[in-house]
Amino acid sequence: MGRGIDSYIKEQFGIAEVDIRTYSPLTLAYIGDGIYDLVIRSVVVGKGNTRAGELHKRTSQIVKAHTQAEMMEVLLPLLTEEEADIYRRGRNAKSPTMAKNATMSDYRKATGFETLMGWLYLQDEFERLVELVKTGVDGLHLKL
Repeated sequence: MGRGIDSYIKEQFGIAEVDIRTYSPLTLAYIGDGIYDLVIRSVVVGKGNTRAGELHKRTSQIVKAHTQAEMMEVLLPLLTEEEADIYRRGRNAKSPTMAKNATMSDYRKATGFETLMGWLYLQDEFERLVELVKTGVDGLHLKL
């Protein structure tokens, strides 16, 4: 696989390579939330041009904590040992905030999911990231 987006961004902005093992799970979740949102938005927009409100409605149902938590139930048996460890680190991280419309259990699982997404992105494993998202979407029979 070629160079990933993150590597290109770092090169263009003069950002030194960092060992991502030094990042906290919540830092990985922060970038993972954004990249997961970008993947879902890309799919939704790719399905056809429509009103922004409709795009937002379709996207927000899929990126919410509850859906991410359900997705992890589908994905967990398919993760490598390393991926499962990253997920658990994120799930067990103590966050100072919680999502407005999520249970604590869903929020923790969603944080683990986002941590995994961030880790895969920063590892330049975008192909694996998209594969897992597609498997989760298909496994939950989500309509994008």
